Formats: sequence, C-alpha cells, structure tokens
Amino acid sequence: MIGEDIPLESRIIRISDVFDALTSDRPYRKALSNQQAYEFIKEHSNKLFDPKLVDIFSKLFPDIVKYKDQDLLV
Repeated sequence: MIGEDIPLESRIIRISDVFDALTSDRPYRKALSNQQAYEFIKEHSNKLFDPKLVDIFSKLFPDIVKYKDQDLLV
C-alpha cells in the first residue's frame, strides 16, 4: 500500500512511533533531542510520512514536547 491506501491510523502511528523511537535512548545510540527528531520528520515529509499529518504534527509539536517532558505521554 502507498499513500492514502494506508489506513489513517497507521499513518498517524508511524509519525508518533518514529518520534518516540528517535527521542529514546537505544543500546546502539543516544536519543536525539525533541527538536532533532522533529527536523527528521519534517525533512522526510512526503517521503516517509503523510505531509498533511506532518503539518498537523508541526502545529501540535509544542504541546507534544510539553507533555512528553512531563512524562504524560505513554
């Protein structure tokens, strides 16, 4: 599947999962900063991620970071 053939929920989860993975320490690398992860997602808009959803993610980014920094995101 490509583009809008991929279910909306899956496209949303892809962005959130990548953001979480990039901002988490891994055995093979240190976590990126929230801003670095955000830049990665923006850079790969329309390649790896739905550009419409990246725009929404961009608008919500300040709130996402606020809640993430307070450990309110699971």
